[in-house]
Amino acid sequence: MSTFAVGDEDFLLDGRPVRLLSGALHYFRVHEGHWEHRLGMLRAMGLDCVETYVPWNLYEPEPGRYGDVAALGRFLDAVGRAGMRAIVRPGPYICAEWENGGLPHWLTGPLGRRVRTRDPEFLAPVESWFRRLLPQVVERQVDRGGPVVLVQVENEYGSYGSDPVYLEWLAGLLRECGVVVPLFTSDGPEDHMLTGGSVPGVLATANFGSGAREGFAALRRHRASGPLMCMEFWCGWFDHWGTEHAVRDAGDAAAALREVLECGASVNVYMAHGGTNFGGWAGANRDGELHDGPLRPTVTSYDYDAPVDEAGRPTEKFWRFREVLAEYAEGPPPEVPEPPARLAAPVRAGFEGWAPLDAVLEELGDGEVVAAVPPTFEELGVDRGLVRYRVAVPGPRQPYPLGVTGLRDRAVVYVDGVHAGVLDTGGGEDVALAEPVAGPAVVDLWVESLGRVNYGPRLAEPKGITGGVRHERQYLHGVRARGLRLDAFGAAVVGGVPFASGAGLGGGPGLRRTALDVAGAGDAVLRLPGATRGFVWVNGFCLGRYWSAGPQEALFVPGPVLREGANEVWVLELEGDAGSGVELDVL
Repeated sequence: MSTFAVGDEDFLLDGRPVRLLSGALHYFRVHEGHWEHRLGMLRAMGLDCVETYVPWNLYEPEPGRYGDVAALGRFLDAVGRAGMRAIVRPGPYICAEWENGGLPHWLTGPLGRRVRTRDPEFLAPVESWFRRLLPQVVERQVDRGGPVVLVQVENEYGSYGSDPVYLEWLAGLLRECGVVVPLFTSDGPEDHMLTGGSVPGVLATANFGSGAREGFAALRRHRASGPLMCMEFWCGWFDHWGTEHAVRDAGDAAAALREVLECGASVNVYMAHGGTNFGGWAGANRDGELHDGPLRPTVTSYDYDAPVDEAGRPTEKFWRFREVLAEYAEGPPPEVPEPPARLAAPVRAGFEGWAPLDAVLEELGDGEVVAAVPPTFEELGVDRGLVRYRVAVPGPRQPYPLGVTGLRDRAVVYVDGVHAGVLDTGGGEDVALAEPVAGPAVVDLWVESLGRVNYGPRLAEPKGITGGVRHERQYLHGVRARGLRLDAFGAAVVGGVPFASGAGLGGGPGLRRTALDVAGAGDAVLRLPGATRGFVWVNGFCLGRYWSAGPQEALFVPGPVLREGANEVWVLELEGDAGSGVELDVL
């Protein structure tokens, strides 16, 4: 069995100096049927190591109820079969442009700013989670013949906090759970980040996308010895809804990568392959220099302008990186693997059934909660999805402005069943309808969480209506709230929704279904011409959110999701019309 250690200047594999040429690939953003191919693409680019986060909230949706935790172990086994090493970043916070930075909503809801600190009410569930997760890592460490050579302590903690007691406790917990490979931290190359995020005796690494010499100089001011490593070499960037698509020139990125390697450093290309935020797991950021401005939700695609694109294809950046890495790798890279099967021919289908949102909520929604003030998503137990808030305007009374205090994130409003407008928080969270409302009236506000903040000081903020509903200056009390969670959309339960068809096929928000008859299944893209905003499922697999705000115009469909013959598609339109139907196109 091998050993992996941190020397004064180098990483040491069985006592021999080695350089890690790593690339980020988040297994949870890639269909398991594509893991082998994507790892082969990283190998062909010249990488010998792969890095992944682990999202806590994906695996523990409720306290003590766990999902497929073993998926991490299966991925690490695939890494070993590919002849690569592995870096694991288990959090508990991961950022990663992922919902809530990977923290469970049931934890951040009651704790708020107490998360990511020494607070005992945060540490206890972290310990429980790590004791459940870490056997997947411990059993696959390099000393046991596995691929794991490094494990991270927290993630970019210096960008958020300054609690050394918490970080040292977490490092101790990792050791207590059996992690024997070197631990590390990663932070931006700024003094306050490196002082806030580093741990005595634990390797410190830096994250940046350019200026390697300056970045490593800043790291050396804090750590005079130890291997240099850029743990996140940002070769591209992610997109927010309603913005321009982010692109980084391939030549510029390759030159920056070369500078990292010329410094004698190890590198982790972030992202080598980005993948997709399936299932509505995309996070959000706050705008502004201090990350406290308007919400900027992240799109479903996590292509990241990476060298291996969302569909697993090599880009110009791939070939430029391959040239650079070949000069530093231990041998020539293998040939590029054959791509997975792709859809043979386009398929089109109109919608065959429709049910309005109220009917969907009645069949698939949670029980109704009646409260004096609007409960938040966290109080209702809703992580991803939407909540219908229903409140009565007393009467008779003259028309007054109807507004919401503390809205997060977007509300479609109906007054006595008639669409009255959309409240958007781009200009702030205290908003009002353009037209006044008279009483008596019944007001429905369908609020969707567009993604919880994953980075910065607004981490752990609640979703939904966090203040109240106002008529003029008066708060309206006695609110009825029902949640509709994305996880409720399973094949068995959706079959119980009362779909109308033929002449009863309505327009506007609601759940639509159709079938796509596929001959030659494989990777594809799905489009919804004329649709506004919502979610799509193919054979029960949630592709993620679509939104006409752009820049993303199509959703990636992994080939393993499709089958020969009939494929069932559900479209949950939340704001406008879902368009004329579904288009499945060839890549």
